Parts: sequence; structure tokens; C-alpha cells
Amino acid sequence: MSLDSAQVYQPEADTYLLLRAAQGEVRAGDRVLEIGTGSGTIASGLEKARCIVVTDINPHAAACAKKKGLPVVRADLFSGIRGAFDLILFNPPYLPTRPEERIDDWLEYALDGGSDGRAIIGRFLAGAGERLAPQGRILLLISSLTGLDSVIELITLQGMCADVVMEEVVEDEVLYVLRICRCR
Repeated sequence: MSLDSAQVYQPEADTYLLLRAAQGEVRAGDRVLEIGTGSGTIASGLEKARCIVVTDINPHAAACAKKKGLPVVRADLFSGIRGAFDLILFNPPYLPTRPEERIDDWLEYALDGGSDGRAIIGRFLAGAGERLAPQGRILLLISSLTGLDSVIELITLQGMCADVVMEEVVEDEVLYVLRICRCR
């Protein structure tokens, strides 16, 4: 299969917001896991990390990340991932999507958040605890279209706590970066 960059989510305002948050959060010596790396822009910008692993379900995105020299696992969320990570990053598909809006290609995996925008976020949160180191942190990017309070409720149901660490108004939505940890 050849790399089709049109099938890879290209960096947008959400990418750069999560990158800035991740650069402020990453510590020297951190083991970092980026789920759904897309173009690999975020992971490529984290020089301080001791180890970075990225995943993407999209074969075109995985090829793009590999081309940037990133250690990539083609996977659906955490499948095939072992070990614990100090920092987990995810810019999930968060757009509420009706069945008739689906585009049925690889790019859809980066955009389609299900009917309420939280389908993939819920799956991510259900599996994140198994891969998060005891003192680990998660940075999750969401949109006001996804419902901030509803996402925080999902986080709480997983026994974790969240704070908004960055936000940015982009067109008709607000983007939020949530910092998630185990509740102490």
C-alpha cells in the first residue's frame, strides 16, 4: 500500500493546541504514548520524552508517522500496546456524526465521534487506566460540540479526575485540553 496523505488528518488548530499542552506537560524521562497520531506532528515535537510510541488505526497515518521516524503500532486505541506510560496523548474523533454524514474512508476514523461525539472517547477512557503509570497523566483534546460536562462525567466514572489546562475558541466551537489523572 502506498501512502495517501489525503487519507491522513492534517494538522489543524486542535493539533497545535494539544502539541502546546503536551510540550508543557512532558517531563524528561517520560514514557509517552500518543493514540491516533495522524500526521505524527505532536509526537515529533516532544524532544524531552525518554520514549515515545504512537498508534493509529489508519494505515496511511501509520505510514506517515513511520516516515517521520516515529515508532508506530497500527492499532485500534490500546490494542497491541503493553506496558505503562507516564503521559498518554489523544486528539480523538470528537465530532458528533449522523449516519448519513459518514464518509466511509480512512479519514473518517479521525473525524467520526459517533452520534454524540463521545463514542471513541468513551472507549479510550475505558482502556486508558490499564496503560497509565501510577502517577501518569493523560492529555485529551475535546470540543464544546462533544460536551465538556459529559466527557468529565465519563472520566469520573473511570475513577479519574480532570482539569481544563488549555482552551481555544476556533470558529463556532471551543477546544479544550483536559489533563486527566487518577483521583488521589
